[in-house]
Amino acid sequence: MGRELTDDTFGSIMQFIKFGIVGVSNTAISYVIYVVGLVLLQEIHFLPEYDYLIAQIAAFVISVLWSFYWNSKMVFTLEEGKERSVWKALIKTFIAYSFTGLFLNSILLFLWVRVFSISEFIAPLINLVVSVPLNFIINKFWAFRQA
Repeated sequence: MGRELTDDTFGSIMQFIKFGIVGVSNTAISYVIYVVGLVLLQEIHFLPEYDYLIAQIAAFVISVLWSFYWNSKMVFTLEEGKERSVWKALIKTFIAYSFTGLFLNSILLFLWVRVFSISEFIAPLINLVVSVPLNFIINKFWAFRQA
C-alpha cells in the first residue's frame, strides 16, 4: 500500500510552489531594478564607489513590497474567519527581508565585488543561494505565521 498524500502535506507542497513562483518574479523584478539603477547611477556618475549598493537598496525596497503583496495574496493566505494585521505583517516582512535581502546581501555583495572581483552584475545572482532558503523559512514561520 502506498502512502496517501495528506491535505497538510499537499498544502505545504502547494505553498512552497507558490512561494517559488512569487520568488522567481520577485528575483526578476529585483534584478531588473538593480541593473537599471546601476546603469543609471553609472551614467550620471553618482557615488561611483557605491553605485551598486545604492542600486541594491532601491531594488530591495521595491521587491519587498512586491513580495509582501503576492505572498499575502497567494502563498501565506489566512484560513476563513482569521484576520492578520497587514501593518504588522508588512513590518515583519521588511525586518525579515532586511536581514537577508539588505543586510546579508549587501555584505555578500561587497565581499563578491571588492574582495573576489566578481562582476556587480553577477554577484546578486550568487546571493540567491543563501537568501532564498532563509527568506522562505523566516516568512513561513515568523512574518506570516498565524497565531
